[in-house]
Amino acid sequence: MRKYYVLLFIKGLSMGAVNKIPGVSGGTVAFITGIYEELIDSITKINFSSFKKLFKEGFISFYNEINGKFLFTVFGGLIASFFSVSLLLDLIMEKYELYIYGLFFGMIVGSFYVIYNKLEKLTFRTSTALIIGFIVGMIISFADKINLGSSELIIFISGVIAISGMILPGLSGSYLLLLMGNYTLIMVDSVNSLYFSIVDLFKFDFNFIYDDERVYLLKVLFLFTTGSIFGLIFLSNILGSLFKKHKSITIALIVGFIAGSLRGVWPWQIKSQELEEIDKIAVYIPEVNNDSSLLAVVYIIIGILFVVLLERFAIKIEK
Repeated sequence: MRKYYVLLFIKGLSMGAVNKIPGVSGGTVAFITGIYEELIDSITKINFSSFKKLFKEGFISFYNEINGKFLFTVFGGLIASFFSVSLLLDLIMEKYELYIYGLFFGMIVGSFYVIYNKLEKLTFRTSTALIIGFIVGMIISFADKINLGSSELIIFISGVIAISGMILPGLSGSYLLLLMGNYTLIMVDSVNSLYFSIVDLFKFDFNFIYDDERVYLLKVLFLFTTGSIFGLIFLSNILGSLFKKHKSITIALIVGFIAGSLRGVWPWQIKSQELEEIDKIAVYIPEVNNDSSLLAVVYIIIGILFVVLLERFAIKIEK
């Protein structure tokens, strides 16, 4: 049982880390590691009825009602990743972007294979859902940047939209933030401000409360987090209902969506010289005799094998 929760925490770490990379979805990690449906089901239990238990019967009753041990372990990993794995990943991305994208491209290809095998059979409805998912995924991956500003309402809405990357496999919350023009403000500046504020608190240094920029960034993070919590509960209820009533069609839609999202993490991308962020890219086929390209292919294969073996290991642990 202890091994199960250690593995669960690692899955949470992985979900949090990949959510920071434009084009990669934490929801995909949840799906391929076998915790997706339980995650959705547990979140949907956070409702009026469970809060009624909290006030009437106490925290333990509420904790058991919402599958608290599972949720706290996963989200514990998610939160920890922002101050550990994701920070390390940021540093690695600066030097080895091609190989990191190669690894994640392979992981998404592997996840497509794993999830596709979960489909019982292809019918007209599941085939249609798969095609629709693929088209929507492609449309989003080719979308242009729309700068919506950084008002309080937009930051809140950004939270609702960004959390979809953890709930919807194949949809990258970070990529959507890039399209909205708020990626750096939210995922870099505000997260860093929280980290520095926590460090200051441990030093008993409270001067940061007089720093207008720091306070503004913490406010941004609070609004974003509030929007994320709202979106998490709202989207989970919708997906929970779809899984109960139309499981095969929902899985087919997700498979198509993941396939459509592959373009967003194609390792060989030419960044536009006019733009500072990775939001407008040209995709090309690399030269086969190039050493870096060959190594990237190796990382793609590693990514595929990692996902397939991880899925089999997860099944073995559950048994």
